[in-house]
Amino acid sequence: MQNAQTMKNFYDFNLEQMQNALIFMGEPKYRAKQIYSNFASGKAISEMTDIPLTLREKLLENYCDAPAKIYKKLTSVDGTVKYLFSLADGNIVEGVVMTYKYGKTQCISTQVGCRMGCKFCASTLNRLIRNLTRGELLFTVALANKDCGGNLKKREITNIVLMGSGEPLDNYDEVVAFLKELAKPENLNVSPRNVSLSTCGIVNRIYDLSKENLPLNLTVSLHATTDEKRKVIMPIANAYSIKDILLACKHYFSITGRRFIFEYSLVKGVNDSDECAKELISLLKGLPCHVNLIRLNEVEETGLKRTTDKNAYAFMQKLTDGGLSATVRRLMGSDIEGACGQLRNKYVGGNND
Repeated sequence: MQNAQTMKNFYDFNLEQMQNALIFMGEPKYRAKQIYSNFASGKAISEMTDIPLTLREKLLENYCDAPAKIYKKLTSVDGTVKYLFSLADGNIVEGVVMTYKYGKTQCISTQVGCRMGCKFCASTLNRLIRNLTRGELLFTVALANKDCGGNLKKREITNIVLMGSGEPLDNYDEVVAFLKELAKPENLNVSPRNVSLSTCGIVNRIYDLSKENLPLNLTVSLHATTDEKRKVIMPIANAYSIKDILLACKHYFSITGRRFIFEYSLVKGVNDSDECAKELISLLKGLPCHVNLIRLNEVEETGLKRTTDKNAYAFMQKLTDGGLSATVRRLMGSDIEGACGQLRNKYVGGNND
């Protein structure tokens, strides 16, 4: 058997590719549907008891047993669940499941680490290690759905947000392939309309995404009202201006008909003033957008502080009075280090009690 760190994931194949691989191994192609369904149910190859043992052994000679496993699980007092998923090569990524009135939303990571360098985010502290594959992305959702008591007939995970560690559009091909597989009836059948993709603003990829026929909820991390202020906390601003981002978002809306969302993390003394609120209104008024205000999940290494609850809601009121659609995001999972990269960063740093 190959070393698990160098083995391929059979779940990186779509159904047709699985069929071709089985034919090459001298196996009947109808087994592909069983294997695909098992993966989508969160089962490792060794757990697929509905296929012959000889086939399982063949697969395990060439492919890892599972794209991911639940390494650690923490549950918050508010019901939020945070997972550490161990990948076949030993890397660790995070996922979070949050419960709302309409169902459960899973926040997933698209990369091991991140290279975007945003000053307020723990994901980038250890830089980018590698991209996740489509099979790894799919399996982290399947595992969480299974752990929450769901299956293929009755999903527990109803919505997906690509807002965990990593920049989704920096892993463009694998993320798009993941979304298309996820939406298939034989998979978890999650419509793109129930998926939100968060980007720091890779403009050329927003244009590419508009061509994919995926009516996603596009969310852009804005966090500042001018290019100068944005460059201080988001290095990506050196490549793309706010004007560039707004033009790309307008194009996305013209193609998909989906309004876009701007995330705005309120950092004490940095972007939470009355003047910033006025600038944000001037920048966005009249656009088909919504502003999601975030009370910063404080990351010790950054030194940045969260604005007060009172100021967050006052900031929101100024935006709504100025004609913008705006809400303050609920604080969830702070007692289990719910912010992107926090728990993984503690694990990587060696404090993994």
